[in-house]
Amino acid sequence: MSVLLALSSPGAVAFQLGPIVIRWYGILMAASIVLGLWLGHRRARLDGLPADDIISAGQWAVLAGLVGARLYEVAFNWDYYGRNPAKIVAVWEGGLAIHGGLIAGPLVGAWLAWRWRLPVLRGLDVAAPPIALGQAIGRWGNFFNEEAFGGPTELPWKLYISPGHRPLGYGQFEFFHPTFLYESLWDLAVFAALALWLRPRLAARPGALFFWYVGLYSVGRFAIEALRLDSFMLGTLRVPQLASVLGVVVAVVGVAWANRRAPAPAPR
Repeated sequence: MSVLLALSSPGAVAFQLGPIVIRWYGILMAASIVLGLWLGHRRARLDGLPADDIISAGQWAVLAGLVGARLYEVAFNWDYYGRNPAKIVAVWEGGLAIHGGLIAGPLVGAWLAWRWRLPVLRGLDVAAPPIALGQAIGRWGNFFNEEAFGGPTELPWKLYISPGHRPLGYGQFEFFHPTFLYESLWDLAVFAALALWLRPRLAARPGALFFWYVGLYSVGRFAIEALRLDSFMLGTLRVPQLASVLGVVVAVVGVAWANRRAPAPAPR
């Protein structure tokens, strides 16, 4: 029964039109971006914000996030990319480090919002749930590419990895932890918590929702990263876990700051 429940990628390529190869990774990334921008625009309109301008800033933030995610990936895998420089631009094969995107994207979006005299903190709050949902969708690209998986396991929801994608020293194992799935489910739960529970409670504290997103995502990523076999390493330390710890610190400070900025409730 456990074998019947095992996940197995059907392959990275969705379809091919002559010389044009369309990969699942690209389809999922595009879908997550389009859906995220649509949700953000809808939320901004409901909140009475200049939705078109906020989404314009969001589009540039998405582009910056993609570039930042790729540069982060390349920097921590320079041994490979230094020998294969043509692969640096091959983003359709995978290799977008989320922490790099979370650094570059919000910074560029916030900077543009400030330059265009838009409400920066409320714009970040608009962006937070769509970012989490986009991550939940985009993580499935790792499934099709057979990447971002954890150590060997025989759990019922195990993930089959073909021999060519197994890490050095793990060739004798067939099934691994589907850490892409763990993170996708966590991101989906974060999206639901932000959109359905936290948003109405934090409406009077601009910025708090975004910092809650940073903290919740970081907590889940720290735990899931402990299972992965492909973590960026800094000596004996996992770089994504260090980044997650920093994310929690930023979230705690940011939420406290947003709470202090909130107007005091009117006396009754």
